[in-house]
Amino acid sequence: MCNQSVGLVQGAMEEAGIATVSINLLGDVARKVRPPRSLIVPFRFGHPLGRPNDAAQQRQVITEALDLLLTAELPVFANLSTSGI
Repeated sequence: MCNQSVGLVQGAMEEAGIATVSINLLGDVARKVRPPRSLIVPFRFGHPLGRPNDAAQQRQVITEALDLLLTAELPVFANLSTSGI
């Protein structure tokens, strides 16, 4: 998906009262688009949740992304923690 389009959709959803989080592969692009909450991951294109069939790694990505919903100050740009990867 296009980072810019996703960021614009996130902004509109947040204005409607729906909290959002995006998982981004390109941190510099995410910072330019400024989505409300963004988890930046170090994976290659096509694998935003990490290695295929690695349930533990994928769970970590999803958990860290959902944890960003608890953040009140926006925008938030968090890097995936590298522990356990």
